[in-house]
Amino acid sequence: MSGDAEMGPEMLDGSLAAVAVLAGADDRMVYANPAFLRLFGARPLGRPARETFPDGDAYRFLSVLEDVHAGGQARQATGTRRTDPGDDAQASHFVYTCSPVTTADGPGILVVAMDTTTESWTLQRYEALVSAVSQMVWVMHPDGTMDELVPGWEELTGTPWYTKAGEDWYAHMHPRDRERLRGPWRAALSSAAPDVFEAVFRIRSADGSYRHLSTRSVPVLRDGRVTEWVCAAADSEDTWRTRLRERMLAQVAAVSGTGVQGAFGELVKVVVPELADVCLILLLSHDEWPLPENATVTARRVASATRPGLPAPPALRGQSVLLSPTVHSILERGSPRMFRFPPAGPVPPGLVPAVTERWLVAAGATSITLTPLVVDDTVLGYAVTGTSGDSPVPTASETELLREVLHHAQRPIRKALDLQQARRIALGLQRTHLTEPPIVPRAALAARYRPASSTGEIGGDWYDAFVLPGGTLVLDIGDVAGHDLTAATAMGQMRSMLRTLAYTGGPDTTPATVLARLDEVTEGLNTAPLATAIHTTLQRRSSGSWDLAWSSAGHPAPLLIPSRGHARFLTGPPDLPLCVAPGISRTTHTYRLEPGDTLLLYTDGLIETPYEALDARMRQLAREATRCQHRTLPEILHILEDFSDHRDDIAMLALRVDTGPSR
Repeated sequence: MSGDAEMGPEMLDGSLAAVAVLAGADDRMVYANPAFLRLFGARPLGRPARETFPDGDAYRFLSVLEDVHAGGQARQATGTRRTDPGDDAQASHFVYTCSPVTTADGPGILVVAMDTTTESWTLQRYEALVSAVSQMVWVMHPDGTMDELVPGWEELTGTPWYTKAGEDWYAHMHPRDRERLRGPWRAALSSAAPDVFEAVFRIRSADGSYRHLSTRSVPVLRDGRVTEWVCAAADSEDTWRTRLRERMLAQVAAVSGTGVQGAFGELVKVVVPELADVCLILLLSHDEWPLPENATVTARRVASATRPGLPAPPALRGQSVLLSPTVHSILERGSPRMFRFPPAGPVPPGLVPAVTERWLVAAGATSITLTPLVVDDTVLGYAVTGTSGDSPVPTASETELLREVLHHAQRPIRKALDLQQARRIALGLQRTHLTEPPIVPRAALAARYRPASSTGEIGGDWYDAFVLPGGTLVLDIGDVAGHDLTAATAMGQMRSMLRTLAYTGGPDTTPATVLARLDEVTEGLNTAPLATAIHTTLQRRSSGSWDLAWSSAGHPAPLLIPSRGHARFLTGPPDLPLCVAPGISRTTHTYRLEPGDTLLLYTDGLIETPYEALDARMRQLAREATRCQHRTLPEILHILEDFSDHRDDIAMLALRVDTGPSR
């Protein structure tokens, strides 16, 4: 409304807005409509504004009136007013617009007031609610400017609020979180149909450490366009750390490596990248603790893991270091110790193997922390965790969490140690029975046993070769069901019983009768739940050939590798495994081996795999044997050993008939 306009104020009596007209240099109120009087109560007309509005909180309104006079322009003010000067009732909130006008009494000011009490209380309740669940709330406008609605940034970071989104704000974010979130956030800002953007990231706090923030950014749309983003953030460090602890301890509980190296290999993957960029496990060469006085002790790296982007660690072979006094004191004290150094080293000597030191330098390591590994009050070694590049050094809480993780790893590690010990005992027991084959005229013998490499188990595979008093050569091979010390023990018993039965059988004994007798004895003595075996006898003829007789108790068929032609299996009507139906009749099969022929006995670990059918694997084995038929027996066994998938243990026993003239 211009300063030249004339108007009759009475036309505003029916207005819903509160309207008053002030006139003269002292702003005498010459008109107030009913809505104005309802809001402010009875106010005297014809008196100056300072007398009409004596309220203590009216000073801002009076100041606005002065500004209108001085500038000749409309002004707006917000504030708290009371509906009655003498009433201490709850304050109300208003928005005033003061415009210069010309009245019948000369220049004046038109005052239009709007009650915003309801809106103000709604906003206050909303801000209270948001501040209760969020540490910070801000609004980001399309031009990148940001208004902090619920303060908290400076308290958290120690720096003033940035009013413009940009690199200054990003600089407080953890470097890897910064790179991880920059792209998705830009995509959300540029999207034609943006959705709520939620993220969890680390912010550098005032003390230099990083804390996790959970943020939720909501786009505000008007006419299909984003007018602003409302963003709320809450410190979620405690929640994040609790969930991380629960997740890591659950992962540690699930560690199932059946060997010590396998268990530690799973453990380091739990630690990286959650708590460190690098994690190494080094085990001591001595099993006892405290260490013997003046003993030379080494620590060997058995497992390692690195976060993506770092160079791969060197191979484990040859990774050992003499135990230094520094490491020894850390192990004796039983608590972690951190070593800090500049990027590109040098790494303090004597903490890790030399080749690992060089690798840490190449990886840009800036700190390593040594934490003792203790199981049942015995120090087994230590874990080395490291930070690299721009990663911050671990906080005290992170170091404590690592200790807790390693402590909870005691159970799976103990299980792995027990399995390793049982495996060592079983292997030792098994190898005492797997003796070297005898030397026999006009033939060559070779044997090989390889335990399973993919598990910590030991099987019941075995072989035997010996000569009877009359000169008959006996070749046996078998497999007792099970993969533990019990199976290894049963294997030794069955091998000894079969050798005894064959040796004392007499002239009318056949391979079938020997296996039938073994079946009865095994069942009667409850030696094993199930077993397969092949028992063979070979007699040399004057012509240089050998007469082979064999009986199979559910065992894979012998493989004939002839001097000429293709390898093939010696098959016949199958008999049941041992310990299934004692007393059944068994079959003896015969074949004549000619000079240059090779006979191979083997266990099912050579041909069985979960990925292929057994028939297909047997055909592949025959083809592989044909390709190497002219190699030496040790070479053939080595080649065929690699044919297996290494999941199960393997026993192989081979005989080759000499090609020279008979004597």
